[in-house]
Amino acid sequence: MATAFIFPGQGSQTVGMGKDLADAVPEARAVFEEVDEALGESLSKTIWEGPEEKLTLTANAQPALMAVSIAALRAMQSRGLLLEKSVSYVAGHSLGEYSALCAAGTFSLSDAARLLRIRGEAMQKAVPVGQGAMAAIIGFEQPDVEAICDEASAKGAVQIANDNGGGQLVISGSKDAVEKAAELAKDKGAKRALMLPVSAPFHSSLMEPAADRMRAALADVTMNAPTVPLIANVTVSPLTDPAEIADRLVEQVTGRVRWRETMEWFAANDVETLYEIGAGKVLSGLAKRIDRSLTTIPIGSLDDIEKALNALS
Repeated sequence: MATAFIFPGQGSQTVGMGKDLADAVPEARAVFEEVDEALGESLSKTIWEGPEEKLTLTANAQPALMAVSIAALRAMQSRGLLLEKSVSYVAGHSLGEYSALCAAGTFSLSDAARLLRIRGEAMQKAVPVGQGAMAAIIGFEQPDVEAICDEASAKGAVQIANDNGGGQLVISGSKDAVEKAAELAKDKGAKRALMLPVSAPFHSSLMEPAADRMRAALADVTMNAPTVPLIANVTVSPLTDPAEIADRLVEQVTGRVRWRETMEWFAANDVETLYEIGAGKVLSGLAKRIDRSLTTIPIGSLDDIEKALNALS
């Protein structure tokens, strides 16, 4: 049976994350130092000391979460982990795809940090504040939510942004259309339809300016073939060609994060164990709701790392 490393996305951040790893493992501390240097500021200070409102800003949260994931990975590697020998696939939720690609050697750490800073800023600037929105629809499956989005589209652009599985889908688009879709979902019997406290309509067609910015940014960095295949958010297929990976990363800015299907793909392709590398346990919780045959193990502390290395050896 195969193993996959998965990397969390925005929302998993907490002030103080990764500090114990940096204090205990020189290779982990070096990750935060390199990210600080790449960005020309002490992002690590924001990660470890806050304030939370500053860490939560998209332009900070994205490189911060990547840094914590790679710090955990480097701590594992310092204790003997060889990614290409222990892991069959990598995947990441939205920005976590960049963490996965950095882990697999497609991006250098410095380039991954700079790309995520650009991505965060571009996504924030793509739509004026107040014009976009996102909402979580609970208790419906993908076809139901697609039908609701179609009905609400008379009010503006609205689409599924994330299919997280277990009857949890997130929609994104223009504020009026998202509010209309949430209202329709409640009327049609959804368990809940919650407007989300986000500042931009991520993974919607309104993010096209950010996609253009990422196309240019990705063209300026060196990309290597990953040492293990990436299961891409937008295609749910294994990718190893750098040019195709770049295209899919651009597409991901405006496209759907197909996380439910990614977990189903793992289960159907003999992946038994998923290690969630970095902050939080969000992806582990989602995987359990999607397919209980998948064993999920969060890796965020030294204790987690020691247990995982024993299991992987």
